[in-house]
Amino acid sequence: MSHLSQRPASPSVGLEVPHESAVGHVTGEALYTDDLVGRSTGVLHAHPVQAPHAHARVVRLDPGPALQVPGVVRVLTAEDVPGVNDAGVKHDEPLFPTEVMYYGHSVAWVLGETLEAARLGAAAVEVDYEVLPALVSVRDAIEAESFQGAQKTLTRGDVDASLADSTHVFTGEFEFSGQEHFYIETHASLATVDEAGQVFVQSSTQHPSETQEIVAHVLGLHNHEVTVQCLRMGGGFGGKEMQPHGYAAIGAIGARLTGRPVRVRLTRTQDITMSGKRHGFHASWEAGFDDDGRIRALRATITADGGWSLDLSEPVLARALCHIDNAYYIPNVTVLGRIAKSNKTSQTAFRGFGGPQGMLVMEDLLSRVAPALGLTQEEIRERNFYAPGESTPYGQPVRHAERMHKVWAQVMEQSDFAARSAQIAEFNATHEHTKRAIAATPVKFGISFNLKAFNQAGALVLVYKDGSVLVNHGGTEMGQGLHTKMLQVAATALGVPLSKVRLAPTRTDKVPNTSATAASTGADLNGGAVKNACEQIRERLTQVAAGQLGCPLTDVRFVDGRVTALGLDTSLDWDDLVNIAYFQRVQLSASGFYRTEGLHWNADTFQGEPFKYFAYGAAVTEVEVDGFTGAYRSRRVDIVHDVGDSLSPLIDIGQIEGGYVQGAGWLTLEDLRWDTSDGPHRGRLLTQAASTYKLPSFSEMPQEFNVTLFEQAHEDGVVYGGKAVGEPPLMLAFAMRESLRKAAAAFGPDGRMTELGCPSTPESVFWALEAAQLESEPETQHTVRPSATLSSDTPSASPTRPAPQPVLTAE
Repeated sequence: MSHLSQRPASPSVGLEVPHESAVGHVTGEALYTDDLVGRSTGVLHAHPVQAPHAHARVVRLDPGPALQVPGVVRVLTAEDVPGVNDAGVKHDEPLFPTEVMYYGHSVAWVLGETLEAARLGAAAVEVDYEVLPALVSVRDAIEAESFQGAQKTLTRGDVDASLADSTHVFTGEFEFSGQEHFYIETHASLATVDEAGQVFVQSSTQHPSETQEIVAHVLGLHNHEVTVQCLRMGGGFGGKEMQPHGYAAIGAIGARLTGRPVRVRLTRTQDITMSGKRHGFHASWEAGFDDDGRIRALRATITADGGWSLDLSEPVLARALCHIDNAYYIPNVTVLGRIAKSNKTSQTAFRGFGGPQGMLVMEDLLSRVAPALGLTQEEIRERNFYAPGESTPYGQPVRHAERMHKVWAQVMEQSDFAARSAQIAEFNATHEHTKRAIAATPVKFGISFNLKAFNQAGALVLVYKDGSVLVNHGGTEMGQGLHTKMLQVAATALGVPLSKVRLAPTRTDKVPNTSATAASTGADLNGGAVKNACEQIRERLTQVAAGQLGCPLTDVRFVDGRVTALGLDTSLDWDDLVNIAYFQRVQLSASGFYRTEGLHWNADTFQGEPFKYFAYGAAVTEVEVDGFTGAYRSRRVDIVHDVGDSLSPLIDIGQIEGGYVQGAGWLTLEDLRWDTSDGPHRGRLLTQAASTYKLPSFSEMPQEFNVTLFEQAHEDGVVYGGKAVGEPPLMLAFAMRESLRKAAAAFGPDGRMTELGCPSTPESVFWALEAAQLESEPETQHTVRPSATLSSDTPSASPTRPAPQPVLTAE
């Protein structure tokens, strides 16, 4: 067991403790960025001037009429930018554009004494546009060959030969939508400038260091002249990784020009119409299987709808390619990935970051072809699981592949899958207009940033003379419980009670050059840095304690706020030891650092080991569908998920539950719609509010929801043996969609391939069950060939896979 993952006696990690801000959340005492406006004086409010076209050229912009509106102080345009007029890291996102690229694109910002004055001023700004042709759908972009960024290919083996050799060959096409983040707190920033010209921005951002960099280059300043703080966020889900930067820059420009604090806070409609979404994808594929239902080859093209600029589309696409295999071994693969450029919001990071999209293609494929192969969904999945010793298409060995088999077996047993399947069959036989179904799906998700440089973190830990501890780290809190875990890590590393430790807000002047709190790496990276800082302090205190106790350094122990020595009855109180150390002039603060070891990745060849480890999980979901409307309800969900040795079980269970529900929303409810007509509102987002965009609510919750943390799951080489939990659970919701597919198929004859749209709304389910009742042919094409014969002395054109070996039950 590595030093990093080893736990001491009586650790605070592993305890079931509530979220560190839980009381503040439910009482309303927890402050968010926009709450700070009430604590400032002379604040100006910003309001955008949004374009009413999906694609247009700005011919004339006259701010004069706005300045006549009472309460309007200033109108910000491109002429006011002292540095670079761009808010993107790819330099393709003008802060004040001359070419409108999506419906609602802001071309100017108005500053007012009140938000209402700013709103009226924005309405008074006169703008003339030359309307240009707009590409709204991903199919529009593909047909126009409108692509951006690099196109990448994931490849292994000989796909052509293996497809020619496969007994069963299927082809298909699949298009699915994106997802609105719909965090509770919309984008918000509050910018001030002090007497020395230092810019201070309070921002609801997952990436304070990048917000700092963008604000600095927009203002023409160095990074050390800008400080960004993130107190906490009311949700982020990836939507605040890249996209807060421009709003922070608007506030900073206004503050520099007026000398007054400037608040930028989007309304819900502004946030939805201006901010990016999860990438929708289009996929076309051809897959070969043998008679046993094992996949032999996959050729596919996946196209991410990137919207108007690159944002994070390239790494999102990379992760989609790296997760198209999900939990399945595919010996021969060729998958082309590309990014469409369309006249929509710039799509961005969203929980799972492309992984869900890549995995969805495979999960949909398997469920579509299973009936044609005479298999159930669960049989075809289990037969294709990775076995120990196998590697991914990009060359990374799948460590602990046996865990997937164990997790699967456990969830099938705990859910009583076989018995309930029989009961459902009996129910369906006697209910003509209502059908039930149960389905199981797996998850294998890689943890680490694909970009190696991002896999680093820093921390600053301060111990005060009274023994109290203040922790600063580079991660941001968006409700996911990262700060709670960091408190537990610090208390464990120092050997003190949790009550001794407090966390400071995330600030760029305390911990510099931080990575985004994203890719599910927050606890791994920042936990490693916090642990490193605490261990530096503890090593210094160990020398002091050894002198006081008269024992060797190796005998000193820190447990529950007491400092003891092996074999001695005497001990020291933590507070007393710290005080003694202060008077001995021992440094009581430390800057910690951590970087993830063992990663290597070639982005050109798409080969390497980009992930520290894989998180495994499996879910079983039962649904009931009404045959007249397609309406459905979730009856029961059972989940077994691998979080390693959990750092904070209550937090992890909450993340698993929330991730599943958010995934179910994406897959079955949340339906983004843009106006694709040729009318004056072409490109306008039609689902601009909760009234038109359906979010999961209490009525969509399963009647029974069982979550089990997989045991005997220690992950060596990771802080205290825990695993990431933020993103992997979202993909557990595939079980929800696949159970709906089964229920729709149950309205027709057995053994039929069933198409199901995504999101699988009640309308989509109704169309699927209607097609099943009519026994219409699905679009998936199926070719059956005679079994190929290979002589023993002739090498196969494609690698063959041995039968999986029995899995041992002991670790």
